[in-house]
Formats: sequence, C-alpha cells, structure tokens
Amino acid sequence: MKDYYKIIGVSRNATQDEIKKAFRQLALKYHPDRNQGDKEAEEKFKEINEAYACLGDAKKRANYDRYGTPEGFGAGAGFGGFEAGAGTGFGGFTDIFEDIFDDFFGTFGGYKKAKPTKGADLRYNLNITLEDAAFGSEITIKVPRWQPCDVCSGTGAEPGTSPETCPNCKGTGHIRFQQGFFSVSKTCGKCHGTGRIITSTCKSCKGNGKVRVQREISVKIPAGVDNGSRLRLSGEGDFGSYGGPPGDLYVVINVDEHSFFKRDGMDIYCQVPLSFPKAVFGGEIEVPTLNGPAKLKIPAGTSSGKSFHLKGKGMPRLGSHQRGDQIVSVYIDVPKKLTPRQRELLEEFARISEENVEETKGFKNKLKDLFSV
Repeated sequence: MKDYYKIIGVSRNATQDEIKKAFRQLALKYHPDRNQGDKEAEEKFKEINEAYACLGDAKKRANYDRYGTPEGFGAGAGFGGFEAGAGTGFGGFTDIFEDIFDDFFGTFGGYKKAKPTKGADLRYNLNITLEDAAFGSEITIKVPRWQPCDVCSGTGAEPGTSPETCPNCKGTGHIRFQQGFFSVSKTCGKCHGTGRIITSTCKSCKGNGKVRVQREISVKIPAGVDNGSRLRLSGEGDFGSYGGPPGDLYVVINVDEHSFFKRDGMDIYCQVPLSFPKAVFGGEIEVPTLNGPAKLKIPAGTSSGKSFHLKGKGMPRLGSHQRGDQIVSVYIDVPKKLTPRQRELLEEFARISEENVEETKGFKNKLKDLFSV
C-alpha cells in the first residue's frame, strides 16, 4: 500500500491546510511545464496527484487512515487514478489546481484570444467665445492620438516582410495543456494570443503598428451650446487593435466669460448707462446686442436699475430656431466734471426742487416713521 502521507511529505496528524500547502509546493516543483522531457518528474507529478486526491478529501482520508484505501472497507488497496467529472469527491483538488495554474498562466480555465478591439475614446476640452456659442462656428483643433503606422500599414513588420505564423501555438493564439483528466488552455506567451509573430520589426513604429501623431480635426460648433455640452465625433479617437474600429472623440465645450454680456440659459443680460436728461425726459438710446446695435425706447421718468426686454435678442435653443431675450438694465450716468453753465443750471434745478415742499415733507415724514422708537 502506498504511503500517501510520505509522498506528500507530511505527518499523519497534518491539518488539511498543511496537506494542501505541501501538495502545492510539490505540484509546482514537478509540474511538466517546468520539467519538459523529464519522465521521472512526470511520474512523480502523477504520484503526488494521486496522493492529494485521497488526502485532500476529508472522507477519503478517513477511509484511508482506517482501511488503507480511499474507498473504505472492501475496496482494493490500490488507487488507480481518478475520473474527470467526479464532482466534489476530489475534496478541493480542482481548487488547488486553480492556484497552481494561476502561477503558471495568470488565469485559470481558458485563454484570451486576441480579437478586434475598439480604440480608446478621447476627450478634448474646447474653449469658445459667447459669439461662437450664439451663432455656431467651425474650429480646427489638434488632437494627439494613436493611428496606424503609415510605413508598415499597421502590421508592425518592416516593409517587404509580413508577420509569420507563431511556431509555438501554430497560429491558434493559445496552448492547451492536459494532465490526466485535467485540461486547461492558456494564452500563447510568444505571440500574446495573436497567432502571429514579427521577425523583422518596423523601424518607424518599433513593431507596435501604431504611432502617436497630432491630428488636425475640424469641429462644427452648433448654435446654442453651453458649458458642459459634449460633441461626439465618431471614429476620431485612437485606432482599434487587431482590425477593430477606432474610438470616438468627445469635444467638451467651455464658453468663455464675456466682457459685456452675462448669460443665463437662453437669456442675455447687460447694463448700459443712461444720461440724466434721458432718464427725465425719455427718448431713444442705442444698445449693443449679439446681433449688432439695436434701438431701445426709454420712457420719461426712468429710474436707475430699470430693466427692459429685447425679445429674441438672446441665445438660441440648441437644435431650434427659438431664441431667448436680452435684458437691458439702465443706470444713471452721473457726470464727474461739469462746465460752469452745467453747474449753474443744476444748482438752479436743485434750488427749484427744494421749493417742492409737499414732496420733501412727505419724504421726511416717511423717514420719521421708519426710525421712530
């Protein structure tokens, strides 16, 4: 009868974790991938597999300790192997193999074949003027991105040569390993899953098949865009791998502050000065708008801070012909310097205004009411 404890290198009182750890170390040491062509290592690998298939399962281990066989009383002393698909009867045997193959291949149970992959999407932050946002424009930008190498047409191979079939995986992109009942595939480490290798690399791209370039792209800005608006330019991102489509370019809009106008959604706000005579007698003034100068009628007796609406002189709604308004606030422009004649007239005006006793008295009474205790 085989001494499975001796084969694994543990005592009969060893815990399941100790058995698992010992088996893992031996499996890595005698694995066929690390001992190619070594028949003795291959036999040793089979032997420790057989031992762990018994000791790694608590029930089989108990039968083995009592009857000398994993199957229990009445079964043969030998343990001639194990069958695929035996379910949980292996007592964690498959689990530990996952750990081992992680060390060898990085992933367990499968491989990653190189396949067409879409290129990365790119983002470009674009600052525009308020006028660009109001009427739309076309702006040329420079975007750094990866694109196929012109010298090798993206193959990565020196012109006049071509990629060759990988001799390691015969062009499949993966290698299959089988040991007894167990079979696993891994990505070919020589061609990285492409199935092809380049023996003579392109000097321009150093075999990458792609180069970094500054590409000029014309961007059409639609009227009505605002801060944070995103424009998607299909296919203007990085080029794809293994024949995959290129990514997209997203242009994110930022509208610069205007020196005169303030924007709030679709409406435009501004302040214009108003002379004292115009405020008193009324009249017509000229105010700037995004569309050019416009006439604004000022009624007599207009006070400072009064607002007026210019219909349809604001920002357009994105994708629509509808426009907001321009709201014009006026403030009285107090002259800083007066001619002698202007001073004389204003002093006379002030004197006459003081004679308006009824109005002055009424205002003083309001002050008394406001501050009376």
